Amino acid sequence: MSTHDERMVLDERALQNFIRLQPQAVSAVAARLEATHDSVGEPFGIQSQVDFREDLSFHLEFLRPVLEFGMLAPMVDYLRWFASVQAARGMPYGYLNQSLDWLAHYFSETMEPMQGKAVAAAIGAVQVKFLESSGIVPLVAPTHPAVWPQTAAFEDALLAGNQREALAVVNGFLDDGKGLMEVELHVIQPALYSIGERWQSNQVSVAQEHMATAIVESVMTIALLRAPPPAPINKRVILACVEGNHHSIGLRMVADAFLLGGWEVQYLGASVPTRSLVQQIEDWNPDLVGLSVCFPQQLTVVKKVIAAMADRFGPARPAVMVGGLVINRLNQLADVVGADTWGADARAAVDSAGHLPATRFTRVAP
Repeated sequence: MSTHDERMVLDERALQNFIRLQPQAVSAVAARLEATHDSVGEPFGIQSQVDFREDLSFHLEFLRPVLEFGMLAPMVDYLRWFASVQAARGMPYGYLNQSLDWLAHYFSETMEPMQGKAVAAAIGAVQVKFLESSGIVPLVAPTHPAVWPQTAAFEDALLAGNQREALAVVNGFLDDGKGLMEVELHVIQPALYSIGERWQSNQVSVAQEHMATAIVESVMTIALLRAPPPAPINKRVILACVEGNHHSIGLRMVADAFLLGGWEVQYLGASVPTRSLVQQIEDWNPDLVGLSVCFPQQLTVVKKVIAAMADRFGPARPAVMVGGLVINRLNQLADVVGADTWGADARAAVDSAGHLPATRFTRVAP
């Protein structure tokens, strides 16, 4: 089975039917799991009953892009991540394939025959790829810029909640003549990746991860004030995480890179409602719109944002760049959602924008 199969793709009516049935599917399959795996839930008490439902809901959220775009890889990656997190926490994950089987059976029984067959085929194809990928074997980490000295010290400061020490590390690099974008790519970004991996392996708490992110945002703001003002290039970019994406720190680094490249930047942050985003685009009239997407289920939102821009602005819509974890995993998704380009990190985003043809920049001169 390839990573893209039209036989698994639902039309709009069938997709809406699938979405409508999701809550009932979660309830039905969770009830079966609780009845069948009483012993599985014992170590975790009543909370395990809630966990069943949350897990099933996430499975279906990741299944939706498979049914809309026919691409398996993002959901397979999610299942591998899910299984590895379960294992690291000593939580049961043996019911994973059974829960997927029962979800397939539920939709086969409740949807129209061809619709149910497509959903079951999608789930089955994902399971095959998941098993072929050795299940809980950790995912191969993406290639990152080289880690600089003192990154470990920066990470330790973040986890200790020591903002003063974290800032001292960054200031030390800036004092040595390093640029902010370099420091973000070679120090801050790898430290945050490491903290995320340590959270996944149950070595770092959610509170520590949130604290680290908050300190990084403060440090980046202070460091940006030290950067010499760049020569303006008379181009504007709006940067936003699409609705539902609350992971904004990477986009903040992209905003810094565009600012340092001489662009005028409006950074809108996390989970921006589509209607508000399109209105802001109309009000500010940018050359480029950068959209950050973290998980596969947010691809639908990206597609709707771009469609809404096309409806509102027609041929004069600004160029659109996409980025984020799921785009880095499968950059062909940029074409699927209708974007003009994509960027793997802050430096690549600015470079990609620079290579867009001048005809894509349609902003009316003030």
